[in-house]
Amino acid sequence: MMRVLLALPEPRSAALAAELDLEDVEVVAVVPEGAVLPLRSGIDVVVVTASRAVLTPALVDACDRAGVRIVPLGDGDPRLIARYGLSEPLPESARGWEVAAALLADAPRTNQLASPPPHRITAVWGPPGAPGRSTLSIQLAVELARTGRRTALVDADTVAPSIALLLGLSDDDPGIAAACRRAELGALDPDELTRLATAVDTSGGSIDVLGGINRPSRWPELSASRLSAALQACRGWAEETVVDVSAAFDADDEATYDLTGPRRHAATAAALAEADTIVAVASADPLGISRFLRDHAELRRLTGPTPVVVVVNQLRAGPLGLDARGQIRRTLERFGDIADVVFVPFDQRAADAALLHARPIADVVPRSPLVAGVRRLAARLSPTASATADSSRGSSRAARRLRPARAVQGA
Repeated sequence: MMRVLLALPEPRSAALAAELDLEDVEVVAVVPEGAVLPLRSGIDVVVVTASRAVLTPALVDACDRAGVRIVPLGDGDPRLIARYGLSEPLPESARGWEVAAALLADAPRTNQLASPPPHRITAVWGPPGAPGRSTLSIQLAVELARTGRRTALVDADTVAPSIALLLGLSDDDPGIAAACRRAELGALDPDELTRLATAVDTSGGSIDVLGGINRPSRWPELSASRLSAALQACRGWAEETVVDVSAAFDADDEATYDLTGPRRHAATAAALAEADTIVAVASADPLGISRFLRDHAELRRLTGPTPVVVVVNQLRAGPLGLDARGQIRRTLERFGDIADVVFVPFDQRAADAALLHARPIADVVPRSPLVAGVRRLAARLSPTASATADSSRGSSRAARRLRPARAVQGA
């Protein structure tokens, strides 16, 4: 049963409490508008007036920390609602059944909360021009491992593989090529993947690395069928699999007459097809944004409904002048219909230090703003992320998973 706290003026709160009781919604308490804090234990939802006097940063922060959802009522300021990422306010005169329907629409199912998060594959793609795919893949794997999930990092770039070099690993390790050969024979299991991978200890925990091919001419070894089978095996082996892919698609090869032979960029298309989430990386300069917009439409055509998280890397004022973030956001929204963008700051000194030591940036410069940006991205992607800490989206329904408030209050 949903447990609700009403913080509305009288007599509206008393009438709504009676109506919600008829809808099998338990009203834990009815309090004045300004008496919500401190939150009581055993609350799932707080129903409040959609006004600046009530929707304060302190209230939203407390609800986020306790895993309590906020449902606003009345005609509130749309900018305030959007700022906190709240759902659209219900009418002030909404009846009990309408409020109950809104409460139950986002209520998590018990079996979903009890089941463990699924194993996932995340592909990191970006257009030509070195937007930072490999660097971002390494750091993302480190931050996903920091959440406690077993994480694998796969280099499926058939044009310029670099994961092994960036981490100081041997270029002759079997890696993903050997995994593809074993997968074709049906002999790739978790034990075999563990044998083929190289365990790298990082500040976020150990990650298993399947290095790429050591020469671009070996690209036929990463055929579409082989790589798809290998990634399916990785799904059962690691909880999080981060795949670094090349920029080019297989679309050009489809125009050739040889439709049965191997295709140069089939590995990229196969990895994108197997991915549960795609991180699309763009460089924060005019050329990088232009290249990204040209290829983004083709990416969406190939991947269909797969979620795509757009990341603008190497953000700095140099190539764009003042308000670089705003200029990029407006350009992507205007020409690519992309409204949700994650920005990662540019930190050349941290990137150089990581190259010098052949380590992830988080190990060498843990306080780098680049590390903080990727950590926010990992928190957004992680299925175990709770509430909306370190997020500007407040009580967003998409970004937050409800937790029992009693457990949080006890902690």
